[in-house]
Amino acid sequence: MLLLVATLASPLLEARVTRVEIASRTDVLQGMVFGDAGPYERITGRVYFSLPVSNPRNVRIVDLANAVNLKDGKVEFSADFLAIRPKDARKGNGSLLLEVPNRGRSRIIALVDGGDWDVANDVGDALLLRNGYTIVSLGWQWDADGADALRFFAPIAKQLGETITGLLRGDVMLSKPMQEIPLGHLILGNIGGTEYPVAAPDDPRNVLTVRDSRDAKRTVIPRSEWRFAQTVDGKLVASDRHIHLDAGFVPGKIYEYVYVVANPVVAGGGFAAVRDFASYAKHAPDAITPAARVYGEGISQNGRFLRDFLYQGFNADEDGKMALDGVLAHVAGAGRGSFNYRFAQPSRDSQPTSSVHFPTDIFPFTDQPETDPVTGEKGGLLDRAIADNTVPRIFFSNTSYEYWGRAAALIHVTADGEHDAAISPNVRVYHFTGLQHFPGPYPPGKGHGDLLGQQPQSPLPIKYFWRAMITNMDAWVRGNVPPPESSYPKIADGTLVSLSKYALPAIPGVNKPHEANQGDRLDFGPNWREGILTLQPPKVGKPFPVLVPQVDVDGNERDGVRLPEISVPLATCASWNLRDPSIGAADQRVAFEVSNVPFPKTAEDRKKLGDPRKSIAERYSGHADYLARYARAVDALVKQRWIIEEDHAQLVHRGEQEWDDATK
Repeated sequence: MLLLVATLASPLLEARVTRVEIASRTDVLQGMVFGDAGPYERITGRVYFSLPVSNPRNVRIVDLANAVNLKDGKVEFSADFLAIRPKDARKGNGSLLLEVPNRGRSRIIALVDGGDWDVANDVGDALLLRNGYTIVSLGWQWDADGADALRFFAPIAKQLGETITGLLRGDVMLSKPMQEIPLGHLILGNIGGTEYPVAAPDDPRNVLTVRDSRDAKRTVIPRSEWRFAQTVDGKLVASDRHIHLDAGFVPGKIYEYVYVVANPVVAGGGFAAVRDFASYAKHAPDAITPAARVYGEGISQNGRFLRDFLYQGFNADEDGKMALDGVLAHVAGAGRGSFNYRFAQPSRDSQPTSSVHFPTDIFPFTDQPETDPVTGEKGGLLDRAIADNTVPRIFFSNTSYEYWGRAAALIHVTADGEHDAAISPNVRVYHFTGLQHFPGPYPPGKGHGDLLGQQPQSPLPIKYFWRAMITNMDAWVRGNVPPPESSYPKIADGTLVSLSKYALPAIPGVNKPHEANQGDRLDFGPNWREGILTLQPPKVGKPFPVLVPQVDVDGNERDGVRLPEISVPLATCASWNLRDPSIGAADQRVAFEVSNVPFPKTAEDRKKLGDPRKSIAERYSGHADYLARYARAVDALVKQRWIIEEDHAQLVHRGEQEWDDATK
């Protein structure tokens, strides 16, 4: 039940945020006081937007003028939101962290502070709250799945009143046999995006193929051997959201399907929602989450969303004012995404064995203008923001995984792969060495299901870097205090190399990958640059060069921002993890993972194994020696502002635990 409807009547805002419906409003932990910010409250509800079709800031939204709810030259959208704010906004620090949630799930508070994602019962150590931040998670993805997902509600489009149809494509590599697969983005066993049902099940353009790897030749599966259906109570029934294969889908193969769809959602309105909420928070006198500064935060899919948001010029609001003052785009690699297309598929990414050749890792990649040496195309990620004078302060941060799994090197090298590219003054590029896309468990263990690799996962935490990045971004925007300089692998000093020069030591039992993800030159048909994809699958041209961080004699990367686990190591954190043979395709990489390979404990163990890496006993004289070196490494990270001072003791304690586990 709605507790309140707030209507914004201001002439300045009536064409942007028109009203906010509040579904719930409760005190955080019964009114607990968080430092000078005082008590916090948790607010949930829905925010409504109205977009004038004629405004030049909205013309890039694909199919906006074709929206079925177009009225008086405007189109209405709405979005779920969750807000955590000081009850007395005057006691906050004036900075709003605007989370672009991953597939409808908010997680930034749990990641940074610990505790619950919605602070319902546990606030962790409440770093963000103690420092007075307002945190808002805003739905932007129209097909986010699940009862608790934060969604974006957008109209469908019709062309002059007629139904619009098209072709859609999906793919998957399974880790276990299945009789049926869903039409939707299946990621880690869940539906990341529901996408579209089949509109014409008998259309001859519906095709199912199978192949061994991304670049292998497709084999068409005869139409008589599969159908749009699913098993219900032991009976096969027609379904517009499932494919049934008579022989069953087997693990270790890429199955790709192309099918006819109808009624595209105006998905690009999600960019305007983020833009307009940021401006509303900063400029509306009665904003429910008032702020002086807004920082856009996105991880993985949502980091790509923010890169695309900037590229497509959405950081200028309808009046030309800057929307986001800062952007923290994490583990996005070189990617953007299928966010503002007809029949957009916003959950699709680019993995080693799925979401292959979607409009993700596409030119341009660098913040400053670059030239594609093959096509002659020119452009930079920030071209429109520069033209609009709305370039925010930006952190592009990646882990080791993204250099192998998301073509991350392309954001800081020339398109020919020959030289390091210049980085804009408003941009920092950070490489967090030895980490994976999301942290693995501690103690290190192998993944499960789709994440089952040949080696244990990297357990290195991202939490401490996030706490420092938010602190540094706020100081940069609020007080013009420069953050740490960019830190990433470079061609010039030999820390960024081609695959042929990658010098992994011959570690017993560790198999080396033979390829890495690359940037794509794709052609989806004559109008795809305007958001209309007609060719599925696309034509694939010459790939962009692949460059990866070089490693030292231990197999750890030589560059970047290094936790003590890398600078004072007990293991190798190799930047990839191959699939376990039990899930098929054992020569291909697991999505999202980095390998953790412990050093031998003693020289005798090393010799017995034939391991070229020094043993733990040969590196350190004992517990005290290791911890002293570890503590000095933490000291350096704190001094350089990669880690905040209050996290020093936690990191040193973690180092002690790691020593005990590695030597027991």
